[in-house]
Amino acid sequence: MNYPLAKPSIGKEEERAVLAVLRSGVLSMGPKVEEFEKKFAKFAGTKYAIAVSSGTAGLHLALIGAGITEGDEVITTPFSFVASANAILYVGAKPVFVDIEPVTYNIDPDKIESAITPKTKAILVVHILGQSSAMEKIMTIAKKHNLKIIEDSCESIGATHSGKRVGTFGESAVFAFYPNKQMTTGEGGMMVTNDLKLSKLFKSLRNQGRGEDKVWLDHERLGYNYRMDEMSAAVGLVQLQKIEKLIAERENIAKWYHAHLAGYDDLVEAPRTGKGNTHTWFVYVVLVPEGKRDKVIARLHKKGVSVKPYFPSIHLFSFHRARFGFKEGDFPISEGVSARSLALPFYSGLSEKDVKSICESLADALH
Repeated sequence: MNYPLAKPSIGKEEERAVLAVLRSGVLSMGPKVEEFEKKFAKFAGTKYAIAVSSGTAGLHLALIGAGITEGDEVITTPFSFVASANAILYVGAKPVFVDIEPVTYNIDPDKIESAITPKTKAILVVHILGQSSAMEKIMTIAKKHNLKIIEDSCESIGATHSGKRVGTFGESAVFAFYPNKQMTTGEGGMMVTNDLKLSKLFKSLRNQGRGEDKVWLDHERLGYNYRMDEMSAAVGLVQLQKIEKLIAERENIAKWYHAHLAGYDDLVEAPRTGKGNTHTWFVYVVLVPEGKRDKVIARLHKKGVSVKPYFPSIHLFSFHRARFGFKEGDFPISEGVSARSLALPFYSGLSEKDVKSICESLADALH
């Protein structure tokens, strides 16, 4: 049997919702986006939500809203999808990386203060792989140094830290709905904030800078085409109705992986959940012995088991090496995790029998 790395959980309800939009003739800037925003804000626990075309688009707008500009520095993590660092570069600022801690693979709060300079204006916190960063410590640091907090919650919808949901700590936050996420709209993202002024700014920026009165072709500022279409919003509404169930299914699959990997703890390091965190499991990433991963990947692919390295450390990409002079050894924990990390098949519909088979195949490949 073949196991893909990920696949979306899409059913007849989503199909009917998209068909209804297509038949309505209103495919953009319509009622579904507004409804999705209202219901997502309620779910997230914020006053406002602003639908955008992608999580990356949302991060770009969040940085603009925070006043980040040319010459500023933004502290973030090197262990992330490249979009988090890219968004900082979009506004002319410099990403300043801080190494990660070894339990959650999130930014290490104990290393943040040493990276702060007079140019530091914000911390872009990335809640990686389905769980929160240590937000209580990070918020204390931000308050002490008068830094803004932007949350990249793209991988961790529904996750909590000390009982508080990700996306509710900073001045703004961004979620994403790519097909491998806990819920999907195909492409698409959602910004959240409790600041009315920011919410109005984000709605203008996503729509080519159009003014609040929405007068046709009246544009008050430089903006972007970062709108979400009605079909994506319709899918999002159905997915949002099922989000607690979707997350519960992922938690159950993670428990099966934990149980069936327990016998191979001399070969495989299973993921852990940080203190005070709940985990919503974007992906299931294990660590394998250094130097073995590439051979393991090849062996598993021959068995029909799709696996991938997750994530490479951003600072070692050729672009970042050339532009900023990064080198191996700059962020050793991130680099160590990147060298050993392996994402296993993870999606709704996997049975315990499937998980057992995948774990046995992994153990065989490691032997």
